[in-house]
Amino acid sequence: MGWFRRFRRPEIIDERPGDPEQAAREFWRRWQELLTDISAALGDREPQRFEHDLTEAVAAMHPDLQFSVDRGQRAIYALVVTGQEDPALRPFTDAWLAAAPPEDAIWEYHDSVPPVPDPSEVTVNLGAHRIALADVRIVAQVDEPSGTVDVAVHHPDLVELEPRDREALTFLPLDATLGERLAARWLGRVETADNTPENAITLLDLRDLVHRLDEGGTGEEDVGGAG
Repeated sequence: MGWFRRFRRPEIIDERPGDPEQAAREFWRRWQELLTDISAALGDREPQRFEHDLTEAVAAMHPDLQFSVDRGQRAIYALVVTGQEDPALRPFTDAWLAAAPPEDAIWEYHDSVPPVPDPSEVTVNLGAHRIALADVRIVAQVDEPSGTVDVAVHHPDLVELEPRDREALTFLPLDATLGERLAARWLGRVETADNTPENAITLLDLRDLVHRLDEGGTGEEDVGGAG
């Protein structure tokens, strides 16, 4: 995860969603037209060069879909088109993934943001700050009645960040650790913790906890302490 960028469509010309399968076919036709320019822009580390065209292509399937271009796990790059776990958008992401071309050494495709292999190896740029996710600490509380995990996220640089960057540093490590689908399924209340919590856990510890719960196991009711 050397860089991450998610685009939103700035304006919507036609909000009426069409047939998901037809919309998916039209997207992949447009993708092939744009692919040479996208590859060149990524090679030059200038993703903004294809932002407008790819944003329009995704929004043509459904205006509420979002996308990201990221480093891949099986290929060099990953294209993600997501409905952010909105059931109304699932037919569109299902059709999009079903119509995708075969993965190759350059591109892989996902219908939700996948977890990174090891979030502790990720560094992100937020404003003037380079943030190592290895320094993130989590307080996690399992809420058994609701079947969710409430978390508080701490990083030593949180107090120095602007509000928008604070929000990004609160949620980005969780998506990177759990992936969008597992995070949506299990995370309940999410807060920031400016002070270092006692007995906090790492992101990989959080992944282990949520995986155990997702597989039908049990987790410690409280992991870490408020800080």
